[in-house]
Amino acid sequence: MRSLFGGSDSTSTQRSGDTGRIPRHSSGWKELLKHLQTQESLRILDIGPTSSTNINYITSLGHSIYMASVVDEASKPEWLTPGEEGQEPKFDVDRFLESNLNFSGRVFDVVIFWDTADYLPEPLIGPVLSRIHKVLQPGGLMLAFFHQTSSPETFFCRYHLTDTDVVEMQRAGNYPLLNIFNNRKIENLLSEFSNFRFFLAKDSLREVIITR
Repeated sequence: MRSLFGGSDSTSTQRSGDTGRIPRHSSGWKELLKHLQTQESLRILDIGPTSSTNINYITSLGHSIYMASVVDEASKPEWLTPGEEGQEPKFDVDRFLESNLNFSGRVFDVVIFWDTADYLPEPLIGPVLSRIHKVLQPGGLMLAFFHQTSSPETFFCRYHLTDTDVVEMQRAGNYPLLNIFNNRKIENLLSEFSNFRFFLAKDSLREVIITR
């Protein structure tokens, strides 16, 4: 996890020639960007592979950013504990949360969750979202993506923010897509939150803006 608080003189410069970056229209990011541009000194939590583009852009808006990449950590065998005889190993959820999503009392105004839930082992999904709910301010916003289908072209991404309604996708590993959620399942996952709004997309991703 990486903590980066305070302003910065850096600005976000999108380079169309960056290798492996695929531009994607995002109605959810467009909506969230409006919020970021009209508010001051927000605390942002970015759940995904570290992106210097995101760090520079968020701090250029006068906000602070904290990053936690949990998919990579969740894929490591160190979080598994032996099951009883004849049973599968169990995921040590409490130890994982304490090691990877312990924010030492810090709370956030915005969470960018990306498609994290689709790549987490099933025992982690509910507890991770509950932890996010706990550290998100009442009235705070979260942007989340969910895959509708799986295909050979589906791959785990680092998402780069821009100052338009486009996010840039860049392959960030070979983690398998573990979950596909329909709308009802997504609503169940988000039952702790007060409100959520789905955005239509032309590709296989659902986008949701969630309110704490």
